[in-house]
Amino acid sequence: MKVFKFGGASLKTAAGIRNVASIARQAASANLLVVVSAIGKTTDALEKIHALASAGKDFSEPFNTLKSYHYDVLKELFPAQHGVYDEIEKAFFTVQQEALTKGPFDQVYDQVVSMGEILSSILVQHYLQETGVAAHWLDARTCVATDGSFREGKVNWPKTAVAIQKLKPVLANNVIITQGFIGRSEAGLTTTLGREGSDFTAAIFASSLDAESVTIWKDVPGVMNADPKRLPAATVFEELPFKEAAEMTYYGASVIHPKTIKPLANKGIPLLVKNFDNPSLPGTRIHECKIDDLPPLIVFKDNQCLISCKVTDYTFVNEQQLGTIFHALSELDIRINLMQNSAISFSFCIDFRESKALPLIHQLQQHFEVYYNTGLTLITIKNYNAKTFDEYRKKPGVLMEQSSRSTLQVLIRP
Repeated sequence: MKVFKFGGASLKTAAGIRNVASIARQAASANLLVVVSAIGKTTDALEKIHALASAGKDFSEPFNTLKSYHYDVLKELFPAQHGVYDEIEKAFFTVQQEALTKGPFDQVYDQVVSMGEILSSILVQHYLQETGVAAHWLDARTCVATDGSFREGKVNWPKTAVAIQKLKPVLANNVIITQGFIGRSEAGLTTTLGREGSDFTAAIFASSLDAESVTIWKDVPGVMNADPKRLPAATVFEELPFKEAAEMTYYGASVIHPKTIKPLANKGIPLLVKNFDNPSLPGTRIHECKIDDLPPLIVFKDNQCLISCKVTDYTFVNEQQLGTIFHALSELDIRINLMQNSAISFSFCIDFRESKALPLIHQLQQHFEVYYNTGLTLITIKNYNAKTFDEYRKKPGVLMEQSSRSTLQVLIRP
């Protein structure tokens, strides 16, 4: 069997959904499970609704705009009295109710933002049925079991695998349409797997079903050695080793979610990245292979925060002080993207999420003199050559630089 994953860009219009249905229909005989993201920029809109609601502000404008957007797509795909309208209406009622629920910020966030995938999967499943495909709608939360870590749910693999393996009889006669990004905690609450986590969901289902392959359908011709919006001369990799792809995601390459590679590599399941506008293009095949002389891979990661902790009593930075810093990072579940130390200070770079970064800074200020900068960009050049090494080290506004035998990282103020 095969697993397909379609992102929001491929589903943002009625024409896009028709195209997705066409691609799925051609593979329907292969025991197919389709994972979908929220359509277009729905997740961003739901985040805005949640932020306004949590601040006690009126969220009717973004709510109504998002609802109108979905109904405009519906009207192009379905006749006026189709049953899909009632299901979409109920889903939007749930969005409204969840947004008004009182509770911890991240917990309520997951209940609201997860509805984007519910909405898109309803649309796709009904449209496939309209075009003659036997399509079964599956609530991914009944299969993907997680802990209670909201916004970054950790998968309970044994429990999840047992639930997913029960789908095999359904797959024999249906294309399964399900949601990416979401799971369910032991307490019965919806959790999310991290932004762009639908790729990871596809890997979870594929691993549990021993799939033949996973195909991620994107608006690019494959995995490229740089973001073509930043570097127009970027080229497509025909194939990549699992290890190389995993490192790319670690450094922030957004084409694949960071957690996607491991479950597929463990099972030897190839990951294909293909273009949904032109399915005939070969795309990129990520699998167990060895490739010499890969071109430099350049990854830009925006919204970075540089934090510097300086000792206050003229002692040198020692293991005890580093332990204090790393304990604070662990407590807040914050990952370091780059770090560097001198005799009397330790500096590190993290993704800037205000709800986590500011408590971290406050905690560290109890032990150190703390300085920080936000709005920075981390550039990673993997497999650098002499040209790229010199070019990126000389970028204006460099605040931190670090290099190894194969990787150069520079943190810059844009």
